[in-house]
Amino acid sequence: MPPEVPEHPAYQQILTVFTDADRPMRARDLCQALDLPIVPKNTEGIRSKLKRLVSRGILTETEPGLFTQPRP
Repeated sequence: MPPEVPEHPAYQQILTVFTDADRPMRARDLCQALDLPIVPKNTEGIRSKLKRLVSRGILTETEPGLFTQPRP
């Protein structure tokens, strides 16, 4: 059974960006992809969502602050 994605729409948007991306991304990259201003409030919010997705096994953190989808 696949891990459960949190219901908040931001998680769906984040995963859509990763589906279209062909490289690992940082919180700042996601802010740019989601057309969010690059300010600490946004990057920290995205980073915490990325960490939550890592803890659920949906994303992996290949090095500190660098996130990607696990390869099958």
